[in-house]
Amino acid sequence: MSKNSTLTRDRIIQAALQLLSSGAGSAVRLSDVAKKAGVSRQAIYLHFKSRADVLIAATKALDDKLDMDARLRASRTAKTGRARLEAFVAMWCAYLPQIYCVARPLLDMAPKDAEASAAWAQRMVDLREGCEAAVLALDNDGDLSPHLDPETATDLLWTILSVNTWENLVLIREWSQEDYEERMVDTARRLLTSDT
Repeated sequence: MSKNSTLTRDRIIQAALQLLSSGAGSAVRLSDVAKKAGVSRQAIYLHFKSRADVLIAATKALDDKLDMDARLRASRTAKTGRARLEAFVAMWCAYLPQIYCVARPLLDMAPKDAEASAAWAQRMVDLREGCEAAVLALDNDGDLSPHLDPETATDLLWTILSVNTWENLVLIREWSQEDYEERMVDTARRLLTSDT
């Protein structure tokens, strides 16, 4: 790919991210992206197969910008299972409002677009793996609730950390983001650890 081609592709991705971040969400059209990027709609199709492809590229660009590896460091280096659980839940809860601008349009497209569906499914696999690592750390410390096996505990944690749960509590029920984060960490601790 030539330097000009790479620059154009990057401009398209940044334009899509700006439009998505502005709150346009699922209403963002390729013609809007083209106009914002200062390219023709035809130019978009030279770099991307579809609207879903643009959205997936924007999602990956946002992930890179938000540096997931750095965000996960506290969880991955925690000394105890409880500390790992709390760090992971806190990180994910703080991350959700930052990725919501791309998560919701991807979720909206998933039922009708195989590529968007696959991209969303992979994100959910990644989230579940993070939940599983936190649960296994608890289990290894002997701190997992005796009423739960690791697989069930992982499923429960994965479910309560969903985008839909964040939407229901923060957007619909109007919890503050701070309350949401504190209550989710507390809920995960109470649900999954052995002393409750």
